[in-house]
Amino acid sequence: MKLTKDRIVDAGMAVFAEVGYQNLSMRQVAERLDAHAGSLYYHVRGGKDELLALMADRVCHRAHDLGTEALAALPATATWQDRLTAQATALRLSIKQHPGGAQLLAESPGTLSTGALSLMERLLRTLLDAGLPAEHCGIAADTLLSHVTGFVLQEQNRPAAPPAVTAELYADLCERFPLVMGDLIPRIGQDEKFARSLRLLCTGFAALS
Repeated sequence: MKLTKDRIVDAGMAVFAEVGYQNLSMRQVAERLDAHAGSLYYHVRGGKDELLALMADRVCHRAHDLGTEALAALPATATWQDRLTAQATALRLSIKQHPGGAQLLAESPGTLSTGALSLMERLLRTLLDAGLPAEHCGIAADTLLSHVTGFVLQEQNRPAAPPAVTAELYADLCERFPLVMGDLIPRIGQDEKFARSLRLLCTGFAALS
């Protein structure tokens, strides 16, 4: 098949999912496409850095599109908190679909990704329309994006099963860290934890207005 920029990005995403950010190479992407590495540079002249930027842009554009759908599904009576939550929830779902998607999103501001800029533009507009002072909107939007990115990074790096510990070690941990290990602080699922964290952030943002 003819090499195209889209096919190269597809292959880059697949290789990224297998080897991670640091180990991704143009040679591996070329092998995935059954092509010579040199031929990739005709479409991606900046090499690995440009390829990563293209991959981040794709993730961000898809997240923006999913956010557009989520916003369109809201009722006319939706509050700005509902609109902010819809965008953040759509972003979380979107980047979770891509192994390494959170890391790509974290890198995107430095590449002037139009997808990332679209996400930020809409968040800023939502906050401004909510009545937040302009001087606080940038920090609020950055805080929200950082929270979503960090939340997904933790989700994607969670071990499949908890580590095995002896009864003696478990008892020792409970004694040393009663709040972390004990029953006082409720343990909730990831979806509920994310929803509550967004409510906390929105409460803080509302205080700024």
